[in-house]
Amino acid sequence: MIYAYIRVSTEKQTIENQRYEILQFAGAKDLIINKWFEETISASKKIEERTFSTVLKKLKADDILIVSEISRMGRNLMQIMSILHLCMERKAIVYAVKEGYELGDNINSKVLAFAFGLSAEIERNLISQRTKEALARLKAEGKKLGRPCGSRKKNPKLLSHSEFIRNKVSEGAKQIEIANALKVHRHTVKKWIAEYI
Repeated sequence: MIYAYIRVSTEKQTIENQRYEILQFAGAKDLIINKWFEETISASKKIEERTFSTVLKKLKADDILIVSEISRMGRNLMQIMSILHLCMERKAIVYAVKEGYELGDNINSKVLAFAFGLSAEIERNLISQRTKEALARLKAEGKKLGRPCGSRKKNPKLLSHSEFIRNKVSEGAKQIEIANALKVHRHTVKKWIAEYI
């Protein structure tokens, strides 16, 4: 079986670029993809929480997994290494299109996978460190960080239901009953009551 896996982190990102790259690669290699797996989820989520776990469970000897880039599989060195190790144990082949990697059960693949995972981890750590340094510099310059003052909503969700809520509270209704009637969480009602009654 030949599987293709596509992952984006947010709804704002598109899967189309990854799909195009994989299709171009498969066409050049005369491979026909039997099953596509797509998901919108952060790679920092546990594998068990991702559709990708389904792909990994299905892999067996001589199966092929195609990804647009190896970082689509995992977020850090340990996660990528663990996934590649599992694929290698099952004697499945992994193609990473952008990097041009073909990873199988051989020593070259293991060294390459380790080197890539390590470099990806270092790059993420450097980005994180640069962000922290930039924030520290801004703070030292006296710039206020975080959400600007007064940025809270001036017109809360329940403001249009003020009269209804006040009547219900005066009748002795429970917050959960009010929440159910308005189709909101009970904490939203509790917060509104504390602020406006």
